[in-house]
Amino acid sequence: MRRLVVVLLAALVLAAPAPSYAVEQLPVGADADYQLGGVRDVPERVGIVVRDRTARPAGVYDVCYVNGFQTQPNERRFWQQRRHLLLTRGGRPVVDEEWGEWLLDLRTPEKRRALARIVGRWTAGCARKGYEAVEYDNLDSFTRSHGLLERRHAVAYARLLTRRAHRVGLAVAQKNLPGLHGRRVGFDFAIAEECGRYDECGRYAREYGRRVVVVEYRRRDFRATCRQYGDRLAVVLRDRDLSPRGTRSWC
Repeated sequence: MRRLVVVLLAALVLAAPAPSYAVEQLPVGADADYQLGGVRDVPERVGIVVRDRTARPAGVYDVCYVNGFQTQPNERRFWQQRRHLLLTRGGRPVVDEEWGEWLLDLRTPEKRRALARIVGRWTAGCARKGYEAVEYDNLDSFTRSHGLLERRHAVAYARLLTRRAHRVGLAVAQKNLPGLHGRRVGFDFAIAEECGRYDECGRYAREYGRRVVVVEYRRRDFRATCRQYGDRLAVVLRDRDLSPRGTRSWC
């Protein structure tokens, strides 16, 4: 009887349906462009393009930018209507001073689920437009929270986001927080801004192999990153404003 039960269980496992999502992984050996500041032409050599979720995909391997952990400056009215989901300190929203973005409150499971539903709708919109992947920015927002948020809050929330993205067929990029074992969280590749400048590219490459997109903003960092990683990773030099007519070079 015990042997029969084992055989039946094995048969059930073999007959189990495949996951409901199919993820297309980031291509290796292709150049990438980072177009968050505005849409521009896509040279033939470029096989990966990152654009804001409000933009149309470029028709290559397209990554949809979503600010998953902070608010966009032009969406303040939206978030004021959901103020209970903003991280506050002394009754005022906690701000990422460099970008003027409010931090989202990730401290409780209830708030994380509510935020994941909102961001999940945006992610589903990326999938409907034809994107292959999504980038959730500001995974490291807890480092700017004056101690109110913890790393564990960010990781728990990131798991919710990656699951939702996978359910609609999108691969997910880890953005920020080098050294995180991102695959355990559900990330499939990385987008690393200025990892050459801050000597972080190797940490991303150890986790994701060749599936890393590097964006540098200073030419000297770009040259150094190309020398060290240009034969393995997709490295692009952009101007910091990511303007449609701004700097754009590849290794």
